[in-house]
Amino acid sequence: MLIEKNVPLRGYNSFGIHARAHTLVRVTSEADLQALREDALLATQPKFVLGGGSNIVLTGDVKPVVLKVEVPGKRLVAETDKAWIVEAGAGENWHDFVAWTLDQGYPGLENLALIPGTVGASPVQNIGAYGVELQDRFEALDAVDLQTGQSFTLNAAQCAFGYRDSVFKHQGGLGLEGRALITRVRFHLTKAWKPVLGYLDLEKKMAATGVAAPSARQIFDWICEIRRAKLPDPQVIGNAGSFFKNPTVSTEQCADIIARDPRVVYYQLANGTVKLAAGWLIDACGWKGKSVGNAAVYEKQALVLVNRGGAENPATGGEVMTLAKAIQTSVYERFGILLEPEPVVV
Repeated sequence: MLIEKNVPLRGYNSFGIHARAHTLVRVTSEADLQALREDALLATQPKFVLGGGSNIVLTGDVKPVVLKVEVPGKRLVAETDKAWIVEAGAGENWHDFVAWTLDQGYPGLENLALIPGTVGASPVQNIGAYGVELQDRFEALDAVDLQTGQSFTLNAAQCAFGYRDSVFKHQGGLGLEGRALITRVRFHLTKAWKPVLGYLDLEKKMAATGVAAPSARQIFDWICEIRRAKLPDPQVIGNAGSFFKNPTVSTEQCADIIARDPRVVYYQLANGTVKLAAGWLIDACGWKGKSVGNAAVYEKQALVLVNRGGAENPATGGEVMTLAKAIQTSVYERFGILLEPEPVVV
């Protein structure tokens, strides 16, 4: 178990915000967590689990013990006539893992290409893109109870997946926020693979290339191209990806918004509700390109907030949240919808 003190966190959060961890412990195995429980000074202190740092906004130094998840490993766990079961350590880079599955001949995760973060963070957020959510490919995960030190396994039902939601984002009752650290995640990738193509950007790629039946690798490449064209690279411009969840409304609410602004972008869901494009709502309120201090709305995609100050004078967590709250107020006043942030505010 490697313990570090007064650790700068700018390189550990994709927004590039300056903050420090009073204490940081690098977790590479379950043994590290057991050693942590046996440390008289650290065992009773509050803990904060940190993966790839791509979905957090740091508003100050982190006083709880930061558990930096770095559990490695990628492997085929089992193979049946119908599917491959593949596993990755929680510290593995998500995009690299998706690429690895395709290299091994295991399709199914290609629509989730280039999503920033680690494998361990993927079920917490129930990441999703271009018609596929993590829960659609999920088999099970292993985790450790930070209070008791006991290892346990959860299936999809026990994870209580929702839209950008899971049991790991809730406290109290069966909620596991702050109580558990995910060590490994397994995925069920069917051999009866079918492409998921029901998005306009992918339809445009099919039309432009003349490829009517793309392979998983082709879809992977297309989605990488689409995301790179629309979204800023965190290595170049600090950001936390999509900052707000796409809100879900009733058919009646959507009809009311359409009556006022027929240009609204929306998607009809199977359960009869309607998902609105949060980026469109923000753009319609005139926020694209605007800023508060060094925090700004990305000029190419209003759903993304960015750090315009760079490494020398980065945006603060306070500036990011002031901008986010101003956007929420503006969208609510015009459309009657309160946008919900995706990142965890620390």
